[in-house]
Amino acid sequence: MTEVGHSVLHVARDGAVATIRVDRPKANAVNPAMIEEFLAVLEPLAADPEVRCIVITGTGRFFIAGADIAVMRDLSAGNQAKMRRWIDVQRLIERAPKPVVAAMNGHALGGGAELSLACDLRILSAGATFGFPEMRLGLFPGAGGSQRLPRLVGPHLAKRLMIEAEGLTPQRALELGLVDVVAEQAEFDAVVADRARRLAAQPTAAIALLKRVVDEGHGLPVEEALRHEEKGVADLTGTADAAEGLQAFLEKRDPVFTGR
Repeated sequence: MTEVGHSVLHVARDGAVATIRVDRPKANAVNPAMIEEFLAVLEPLAADPEVRCIVITGTGRFFIAGADIAVMRDLSAGNQAKMRRWIDVQRLIERAPKPVVAAMNGHALGGGAELSLACDLRILSAGATFGFPEMRLGLFPGAGGSQRLPRLVGPHLAKRLMIEAEGLTPQRALELGLVDVVAEQAEFDAVVADRARRLAAQPTAAIALLKRVVDEGHGLPVEEALRHEEKGVADLTGTADAAEGLQAFLEKRDPVFTGR
């Protein structure tokens, strides 16, 4: 495993899996410098064909606790524009041509929960809390949450969760579909590593096209969305992974995908 340190983020490579670990004092809270570092780290990882799965996790008791309140007190347009770039981080995650995992080692609140909604797999520690507490500060989830949460759980439940602003237990978050896996704290790292390795072994080319097709087709009339699907299937048939998958099936062996 190789690791590269930045001021707030630490990037480790283990085979085809890249892990971004957030380590910022005061609960891994988001500030403009952290946002810019995320953008600088994520973009090359998303473009690197040797990286086939990206994991985002935190350090200590928190995954990401949301926006740094000391920064958010500055309500000037310039500062708010800098903080809104947290949405650009989420766009990079959604458009990454590979699976991105939110490995929520600790409390995922506000902007941390919002970031997780852009990920392809959400794993939450059994000792953590998940939620959107912004309403308690006279705010609402304005870094993607007000739009992604309704698309995940429906508008009525999303509004209730954001208005009540209560922290959810891992089991409740799992029941509502806000997280995909709940892992005991003692087993958390092993569970994340296992899921990431399995995702990295999948046909990355097909995953990239699937993400594109689903995102492009969401909300469109079915017939129009099916045209996006047709284009995606046509693009997929020319990939090495598709050829390998079919050949492996005929030869009754496990496929070895390369992500191409």
